[in-house]
Amino acid sequence: MNIFLIGPMGAGKSTIGRLLSQELDREFIDSDKVIEERSGANIPWIFDVEGEEGFRDRETAAIDELTQLNDIILATGGGVVLREENRQHLKNRGIVIYLLTSIEQQLERTSKDRNRPLLQTADPEAVLKRLFNQRDPLYRSCCDLIIRTDKRHPRAVVQEILKQIKQKHPDLHFLDASHF
Repeated sequence: MNIFLIGPMGAGKSTIGRLLSQELDREFIDSDKVIEERSGANIPWIFDVEGEEGFRDRETAAIDELTQLNDIILATGGGVVLREENRQHLKNRGIVIYLLTSIEQQLERTSKDRNRPLLQTADPEAVLKRLFNQRDPLYRSCCDLIIRTDKRHPRAVVQEILKQIKQKHPDLHFLDASHF
C-alpha cells in the first residue's frame, strides 16, 4: 500500500514523508525532486522556460508513473491536485493524506526559500491565500485523511498519521503495534 502526501507548500510533506518512510521502512520519493532530476533543471527554471503549464505536464507524467510503484511514501508538489488525472491516480493507487497548515505557518516555513516560483512576488501572503482558496477543496476531494501540521513536531504528526491509518484501515499488515 502506498501513502501519498498532499497539501500546500510549507505543510511539511517532504519532512514528514522522510520520517514516515523511516518508520515504515519504505522508500521515500519527492515528486518535485524526480521532476528536477529528469529534466536536469530546477523548478524555477522549468517555470521560467516552459511556464506553469509545462511544469504541470511534467508533473502529471511523473505522478502517473510514481503512483504505480509499490510500497512507497510519496510527497507531492502543492499544485498536484490541479489536474483531475492526478487526483484520480492518487486516490485510486494509495492512501492520500492531506497535510493541512495555516497561511502563517506556510509563510514562516517558506520565507527564505527561493525555489518556490509562485511565491516570488511582492505579496506572498496574498498568493498563499489565493492558492489555499483554490486548492483546499481539491485536496479535500481526493484525500483519505486530513492531518494538521501547525506548530507540531514532525514526529508527532507521523504518529498521528500511523494511528489514523490503523483506525481507518485495520486490515493493513504493515502497521504493527510497535508504531503506537
